[in-house]
Amino acid sequence: MKKRTFSVLNTVAFSCLLAAGLPAHAETANPLVEEAPLRAHLALLSSDLFEGRGTGQRGGDLTVAYLETQAMALGLQAANGKDFKQAVKIAGVKAQPLLSTLHINVNGRSLNLTFGDDWIWNAGDGKAQRQFDHPLVFVGYGITAPEEQWDDYKGVDVKDKILVMMVNDPQPTAEQPERFGGKALTYYGRWTYKYEEAKRRGAAGVLLIHTDASAGYGWSVVKNGGVSEHFQLASSEGGTGLQGWITETSARTLFAVTGKDLDSLRAAAERPDFVPVVLPAFVRGEAKSTVRQLVQFNVAGIVPGTDPVLKNELVIYSAHWDHLGKQEGSGDVIYNGAIDNGSGTAALLAMAKASVAKPARRSQMFLWVAAEEQGLLGSAAYAANPLWPLAKTAANLNLDTLNFVGPTRDISAQGSERTELVTIATKVAKEMSIQIAPARIDTAGGYFRSDHFNFAKAGVPAFSIGSGRDYLYDPQASTEKARAYGKRYHQVTDEYDPTWDLSGMVQQAQFTLNLGREIANAATMPLWKKDDPFAKSRQ
Repeated sequence: MKKRTFSVLNTVAFSCLLAAGLPAHAETANPLVEEAPLRAHLALLSSDLFEGRGTGQRGGDLTVAYLETQAMALGLQAANGKDFKQAVKIAGVKAQPLLSTLHINVNGRSLNLTFGDDWIWNAGDGKAQRQFDHPLVFVGYGITAPEEQWDDYKGVDVKDKILVMMVNDPQPTAEQPERFGGKALTYYGRWTYKYEEAKRRGAAGVLLIHTDASAGYGWSVVKNGGVSEHFQLASSEGGTGLQGWITETSARTLFAVTGKDLDSLRAAAERPDFVPVVLPAFVRGEAKSTVRQLVQFNVAGIVPGTDPVLKNELVIYSAHWDHLGKQEGSGDVIYNGAIDNGSGTAALLAMAKASVAKPARRSQMFLWVAAEEQGLLGSAAYAANPLWPLAKTAANLNLDTLNFVGPTRDISAQGSERTELVTIATKVAKEMSIQIAPARIDTAGGYFRSDHFNFAKAGVPAFSIGSGRDYLYDPQASTEKARAYGKRYHQVTDEYDPTWDLSGMVQQAQFTLNLGREIANAATMPLWKKDDPFAKSRQ
């Protein structure tokens, strides 16, 4: 057993040496990411001492202090003048269902819905108190997409209505196999878009119908987010008065008691001639929430470039430092977030350590962003007020949920195909004696669910580097181990295990660093593919 493990680790180390295109005995061109600091940072950041690194919680403050101190100790330069921190002003809103009377009323009777188990809601506009007496309207997918010749609203006035809608976007058909990206999810399918569109139309609120299949995760994930404090950027205009989710079972009951059939209306919503359906039901009562204003921080450090001209351009490596923190209840209430995203946070620290002694031609930023779990807020705040001009930002490479299983023969570069980064990534992978995993149909809209997306929306070529799946050691057992993480995702069981083989995590971090350096040393900055929706001039 020990002999085989040693062989696997040597394979990874040799791959890192090959990344430089040099023999194993020569001095490497790329600095090497070390496992020891990565493991140490991961173990500490995901320990109970950091209390789950929650937004607006003591654990989050400790995390920022730790990252700032480590950035100084590593020799990074402060990215915000003399400061490593960038303020992110946030409004914290927590629903108070026990103090509220909010309910769904049908024919004068209240549906027996339990907050948390059957539905959840939050004050999207950040108001502590609001009265509701608004009718419900089913609007299908809630999408208006002129380029797809699609409009779920059909001119119906939904001002001051509560919109009930499905998540995701219309499915492809035999006649239109590529509509809305085919089987892949477009941004129209994301709940963030649906809230935004409802707000633009003056709706009073949104209720999204949850299914495990459409969301890609179980109701427990929605519940954990819904019963805890909800956050939004304080500088934003806010959303609709009510932003919520309802279970499929409860939605089916709601439609049935109003004389409608949910399945029939779902089928109708797959056609472009769908017209909104008014439900003889109302959201009524008072919604109360506790509201507070707080400041969280992104942490950013720079390795200056060496080229007199190219040093004014930048490659950003990013990872979110936050997780779900401490929740109310008994027993284990700390959501440690070892993999999500203690792994990415620790990897960036190890990458920064490797980079300081060996700069590239362009400057490099190591950026730990806040409040990703609350809607990508830290990266959105950075994109809105960048510490380095976005027009001079060559790329953003993001790390979120790294490989804790073992080394692989491949690496995921999902999303790189939108830009010239796919060609560069393929080159770097080949030099490391691995390959880019074949792009998968993005049915869950993963490209829109991590921090790189805010950079992409601002015109910066960006994607997240994911774990490989072609494991070197015991592929079947390793695959099952990786798959089993799904049960720990956003649960208190996402905890650090000292027996983890972190050679795959090191491999993933090394690939990211090598790719970033390839971009940082190139003659020109990478471009978007011309037909990509995000292909536009940088701000």
